[in-house]
Amino acid sequence: MSDSATASESPAIDHHLPSAVLATVLSHLDIRSLVFASTTCRAFRTCASQALSFLPTFHLLDFALTVDFLRPLLMDNPCLRSIWMDCSRLDDEAIKFIAKPSLNELYLVNCENLSGNILSELGTRCPDLRTLTLNSLAGCKGVPISFSDLEQFLIGCSELESLSLPELDFSVFDWPNFHHIWSLASQKLSCLEIGYIPMIMLSQILTLAVEAQNPQTRIAKAPLFPSLQKLCLSVDYITDNLVGSISEALPQLTHLDLQDAPWVDPTPLSDLTNAGLQLINRHGKLKHVSLIRSQEFMFTSFKRVSDLGLLLMAQTCSNLESISLGGFSRVTDAGFRAVIHSCSRLCKLRVSHGSQLTDLVFHDISATSLSLTHVSLKWCNLLTDMGVKRLSFNKDLNVLDLRECRLLSDEAISALSLLPKLQVLLLDGTGVTDIGLSYLGQGSSPLKSLSLRGCKRLTNSCVELLLAGEVKSSLQTLDLSKIHNLTDEAAISLARSHVKITELRLRECTHIGDSSIMALASMMVEGGTHGSSLHLLDLYECGGITPLAFRWFKKPYFPRLRSLGVTGCLNRDMVDALARSRPFLRVSCRGEELGTAVWGASSDWCRQEDDNLDELEQFLLEGEEMIEEDDDANDGDDVEFIEG
Repeated sequence: MSDSATASESPAIDHHLPSAVLATVLSHLDIRSLVFASTTCRAFRTCASQALSFLPTFHLLDFALTVDFLRPLLMDNPCLRSIWMDCSRLDDEAIKFIAKPSLNELYLVNCENLSGNILSELGTRCPDLRTLTLNSLAGCKGVPISFSDLEQFLIGCSELESLSLPELDFSVFDWPNFHHIWSLASQKLSCLEIGYIPMIMLSQILTLAVEAQNPQTRIAKAPLFPSLQKLCLSVDYITDNLVGSISEALPQLTHLDLQDAPWVDPTPLSDLTNAGLQLINRHGKLKHVSLIRSQEFMFTSFKRVSDLGLLLMAQTCSNLESISLGGFSRVTDAGFRAVIHSCSRLCKLRVSHGSQLTDLVFHDISATSLSLTHVSLKWCNLLTDMGVKRLSFNKDLNVLDLRECRLLSDEAISALSLLPKLQVLLLDGTGVTDIGLSYLGQGSSPLKSLSLRGCKRLTNSCVELLLAGEVKSSLQTLDLSKIHNLTDEAAISLARSHVKITELRLRECTHIGDSSIMALASMMVEGGTHGSSLHLLDLYECGGITPLAFRWFKKPYFPRLRSLGVTGCLNRDMVDALARSRPFLRVSCRGEELGTAVWGASSDWCRQEDDNLDELEQFLLEGEEMIEEDDDANDGDDVEFIEG
């Protein structure tokens, strides 16, 4: 009898195990494991769908599903309240499965291929929706979105409390009645985060909100944004008039996040001045403030704000818990110290491009009652080791960003290595050497994430010295990109250490080659499978890697890998072979950054990692074959490949 005949006559799993028992077992699994189970055979898919039909939440951001996978998982679930999902492999066909009438929360990332139709469908089908986040909505060229989509959404979702469309350009809604449709928005809306909005459109909305507060018109007009507490948006220019209008129109505001990116230098009438900062907290309720002037289009700054402006703001914002200031080139230590010493509740401090910030800002920080947990000082080029040593007197530091502080050296690292709560440390572009990493390795900081991108003085020895101490037991994310002294020896040292790392970035390390991939693929962690801990591996523009190394990305190697970054010149046949064996792997070849940035635009500056590994998931990832005759999904589409 042939092998194919034997296989076709083999009884299905439900012949050996009653479906009731199988359903009971699967009901105890998490979402991720249920999805993996559904890919194995018809019996598992049926039982997984039944288990999912009673779950109130569907949270799956680890990998992107196709609509064929999604359809049976979400089709019949009247209990579903919350969905978190990666939509990079979905289009409008998936909307009918996502827009559930029972939905309260929807969080979707990578929505480039979803059109504005999802907004109108949510408005029609989801009257109880409370929270909506759509990242990169209609981001792909040619994907439509219209004013009517937004209008239908605001009318239909009358219980909405939070709306986040962070990358959406609101100029696409340029319509005479744009500002009036916001009067239809939910009175419960407390959080609004949008991308770029033209100044004239924003001014019309704020004017309408102010008019609605007027006692003479209050009866005729419903209040606009009466509950809004958090506002995040990007504008043409941050001006005195804008800051004053926001403060007047939104009396309940506690969180204000504004960013601009000027094309030309602002005029005195289109810029922020000391007087504008005095107006920022008219109602005294602000707890979080972020004012950022981006350098995206030209090198510019808030040239009309001096130390006096920050002093005036500090006097009216003494209850601030977090502050983020970017591009305040005329503010010196006196202005920054005024904020630090006036805001006794401050726990998050972020200053970028602080060209006049020096060590004196932290000279007597130990004498204050501050308990800073998150500090970012990116591009503060006058900061030296002495300032960081003073800052390290604050023992509650959890996240510290010192990227591009080029005067920092090993002396600063020695002080930071003793911080008992430090988990995230970013040292890109600093002068740290192998000796500094030996301090971190032997120190007491429970580091989970360390970025050393572009630290030119590091050599292969840095890996061994870093992982020689206690930090090895806590480290999960390591970025060694753009360090041209690194060779395969560094990757081999990492593999020999058996560190349980989940994200490794080696992009643009020109001497990293096939031997590094071989070593990482063979790495054993706590008796697990080969390369079992890595979720993300970025090898873009690693000059020594050849197409022959691709065989190391097949099973059983790298069983938990979700994101792989490589250079675009790969053999297509090898990519197709990888697609058949790795159904949930995303391969990126354009050079885009993989994963989520540690520092965001909002006050939630540090992301959390999920490091749980289910036994069933481990079983499925170790190389079990998919049963193709019962599988609705097309194997050829199971991997996302982005050609350069």
